[in-house]
Amino acid sequence: DGKIYDAYVIYPKNHTNEANFVEYFVYQIMPDILENKCGYKLCIYGRDVYPGEDAASAIEKRMQKSRRLIILLTRQLINSKEDAYDQHIALHNALIQNDTKVILLEMETIGTYGKLQESLRFIIKQQGTIKWKEEHTVHPQSPNSKFWKQVRYHMPLTHRPS
Repeated sequence: DGKIYDAYVIYPKNHTNEANFVEYFVYQIMPDILENKCGYKLCIYGRDVYPGEDAASAIEKRMQKSRRLIILLTRQLINSKEDAYDQHIALHNALIQNDTKVILLEMETIGTYGKLQESLRFIIKQQGTIKWKEEHTVHPQSPNSKFWKQVRYHMPLTHRPS
């Protein structure tokens, strides 16, 4: 299908203390589970999109080469203007061109979705979110936890490394 990545990951890129867990999750936990243990290929901004590249076109190209979009929903992402561009492109591609499936990971309790972009609210209404509840996850590193099983259910089929 000409796609290079199984999923493009959108997450808040602020460097505040609360973002530390999200960055740890994006750079450590997700690659460990989805790439190392499940054989997927992720595209992560800051790891696969390089400084010096024209960010806007690089993001768009990488998204077009991805089978899924994974959006980490955090209060920070919702309130951040910085990430609005990736989200806007991603949701436009997913909803308008309808060629990319979106996986929403709710990393903290968002409460009301009223502040979300209308397109995000539409996706939540259609398919819901997968909630990260670390306190209920005995082994956050286990690909067999309920959370990761739900994520994998929404991911494309993969040819697992033997």
